[in-house]
Amino acid sequence: MSMSVPELEKALRSLRLSGMVATLQARALQVASHEMSFIEALSALVQDELDRRRSRLLDRRFATSGLPQKATLQMLDWSFNPRLPKRDILELGALKFIDSREDVLLLGQPGTGKSHVAKSLALLAVDRGYKVMYREAHVLLEEIHEARQLGHLARYRAQIAGASLLIIDDLFLRRLPSGSADELADVLMSRYERASTIITSNRPIDDWAELLGDAVIVTPLLDRLMHHGHLLRFEGKSWRLKEASERAARSTAGAG
Repeated sequence: MSMSVPELEKALRSLRLSGMVATLQARALQVASHEMSFIEALSALVQDELDRRRSRLLDRRFATSGLPQKATLQMLDWSFNPRLPKRDILELGALKFIDSREDVLLLGQPGTGKSHVAKSLALLAVDRGYKVMYREAHVLLEEIHEARQLGHLARYRAQIAGASLLIIDDLFLRRLPSGSADELADVLMSRYERASTIITSNRPIDDWAELLGDAVIVTPLLDRLMHHGHLLRFEGKSWRLKEASERAARSTAGAG
């Protein structure tokens, strides 16, 4: 006995085939109008289901990564700031550094695209199936402190160590609490030659010892970062200033 379309949809839902439910009627019309054979329509329905599942999986991976938004390398206006290390950035976009367990240090002036590039690489890694963890530096340190206070430090450290790619964004953008040097060293030592870490900062390396308050720790920390690492320097014009100027211009034009 054949099923009606509503009955088929109900059966597909019970089998958790929501991707097929979404396109069932459209595929049926394609068969009825002889645009597709039965086998072609069935193949398309299976592909619809696979696409839906992949989309949901990527959404879950993105949500658990901690990324605040979906930034991409295609969004960068390379012509606006030709001093960017474009070749090196695009090479990192191949994500070979993750498989090689190499680290990346992005240094430079505020607004020149360091965080955007880090988030773009993280999004590429999410799409490629890597486990990604993104945190602003002060948030990471706050979460470590909270985990210690609640007795969950081992679990949180395991979460950090288990990420194929960890992004520590905007290091030194805010004043770090005492003990941050030890915490940061613990994170990086636990991942050394085991997984990849990207760090962005607008402060030159020469300032790190003073900012962390522990010159003894900074030297081996940087040594491990750079042993199998990539150092990219960001210079030139600020995108944030450009966007602020454009917003001001639009506001002035609107007021007129």
